Amino acid sequence: MRRFRPVLFLLLGATALAAPRPAGGPMLPLDELQPGMKGEVWTVFKGTEPEPFSVEVTGVVRNALGPGKSLILCELTDERVQKMGAVAGMSGSPLYIDGRLAGALAYQVQKFETVRYAGFTPAADLVEVSRKSDEAIAAKAAGRNPPATRPAAADRADDTLTPLAPVFAFGGIAPVVVDWLAPQFETLGLRVASLGGQAAAAGAPAPGRTLQPGDAVAVAVTTGDITLAATGTVSYVDGNRVVAFGHPMMGLGEVALPMARSEIVAILPSNLNSLKVANTGEIIGTISQDRLSAVAGEIGAAPAMLPVEIAVTGPGTETRYLRFAAARHPQLTPLVIGAGTAQAVLGSNDAGFTNGARIEATFAFPHGASVPTTSLVSGPQGITQGLTEFVRDIGAVLQNPYEDVVPASIHVRVTPLAVNPQTTLEYVRLSHTVISPGTELAVTVGWRDHQGAAAAETIHIPVPAAWQGRNLELVAANGAVLDQLTGRDTAVTAAQFRSLEALLERVRLAREPDGLYLAVVEGGRAFVDQSDLTRDLPASYERIANRADEARYQSRPALEPLWETHRLPGRLIPATVRRAFRVTD
Repeated sequence: MRRFRPVLFLLLGATALAAPRPAGGPMLPLDELQPGMKGEVWTVFKGTEPEPFSVEVTGVVRNALGPGKSLILCELTDERVQKMGAVAGMSGSPLYIDGRLAGALAYQVQKFETVRYAGFTPAADLVEVSRKSDEAIAAKAAGRNPPATRPAAADRADDTLTPLAPVFAFGGIAPVVVDWLAPQFETLGLRVASLGGQAAAAGAPAPGRTLQPGDAVAVAVTTGDITLAATGTVSYVDGNRVVAFGHPMMGLGEVALPMARSEIVAILPSNLNSLKVANTGEIIGTISQDRLSAVAGEIGAAPAMLPVEIAVTGPGTETRYLRFAAARHPQLTPLVIGAGTAQAVLGSNDAGFTNGARIEATFAFPHGASVPTTSLVSGPQGITQGLTEFVRDIGAVLQNPYEDVVPASIHVRVTPLAVNPQTTLEYVRLSHTVISPGTELAVTVGWRDHQGAAAAETIHIPVPAAWQGRNLELVAANGAVLDQLTGRDTAVTAAQFRSLEALLERVRLAREPDGLYLAVVEGGRAFVDQSDLTRDLPASYERIANRADEARYQSRPALEPLWETHRLPGRLIPATVRRAFRVTD
């Protein structure tokens, strides 16, 4: 039939489908649209070449999306599309009527309808987003960076008019990892799937055929060994300016995301939500706008990305690396880094993480500062919980409210554990409850490793003369608990700090998360100024500081550590034991 298609078009005459208009062609004003007009929509069904399908204008729904934002309603008369309806991935497919651009396919009208319809964003709204792209490019050239915004909430499943929500497809991520990540992405309004792939040379800028209306195009969140991208369709091209999707992608406003080529592998029909399966290709430019009516950007240079390296190492095995670049966004970046780390831990046949893993991350900032974080996770169930906490900790660092600074790079090292680190603390015994200066306090700690034998260790603590006459405690706890008991509250609020450096210093001062700390402490109060603790500050100073800035300066009950040691590293010990003793005169 392909051989005879040109002949059929000639025989059909007025009903033949014309080629799409080149970039910058004429547009059909909304007021000239009439019910019954025949149109053609161009999109890629398979591969990279767009094909047309027929529609008929039903009418214009005025102000359907808000004041001045109307919707063109069309019946999908093409038999192929009538069977499956509008497809996620067709978003932005240009609608031509009498050779003029009328709009872009953007909205699913209903689910399970007996006759397929679709909503189209008018051409004038597409041009409006293109102008905003020009403004953003000018602002960037002037050194003004767009503010980071939060993705829009997910659309309700029962809406009768919903955007053809783009599916963000992972490439390089195992399905089990995507299943674990999906609920976390849903909180940001994003649908993720494991059906994504990578075309040759994905992740590297490359020249090629200029994008045309109807071409498939991808907006990427990550590129490299791991890709995360949403595929849509080019609606309108003006020189190097490209408008696509016909509706918001994530509702972020001004953004800086890679624009990439896309190759359609197949369309998966569904009565609920059909979608295109695609391979993400090379980067060809930058998306700078994510607006109500479309996304828009410019063909050319790729945006600045955050390089991420994840190393998986272990005794007797060769270190494996995952290297990718992530979009610089405070909510999305932690999730995609978590995705890479989860892939390293959960998605490999030879990872051997049955007993758990140690996850170490280093954030390097442009001004030379670096912040290390460490997490220890135990067993198959503990791994997923630990990874969730790891993603949360990354978010706390990246979403700082003090400076518009993005890390220059992030390095993560994942090390499988030879044994499960979960440890039971069975007892803590003191040799004396009353002791004299100049002697030693013997502390015996007993524990049991996971499915292992019991063990014990005795630690000797010298009792100096400075402790004479004082009522003290021996605390046995993990680092997070001891931090909290001694005044470094784990629930840190943004108002407590006045600079990014103070926040980073607070992270650096945190005790190790694994092992057991033994500390001799005395009751008291601590005066907290950002990351600094001061003991025994006169009450008058506290009152003055508290009146000046109640959020920054705080006085709280806190134990004062007089001596401490860190034992049993590499173990997770959740228990806390406190034993009182007195040093006699």
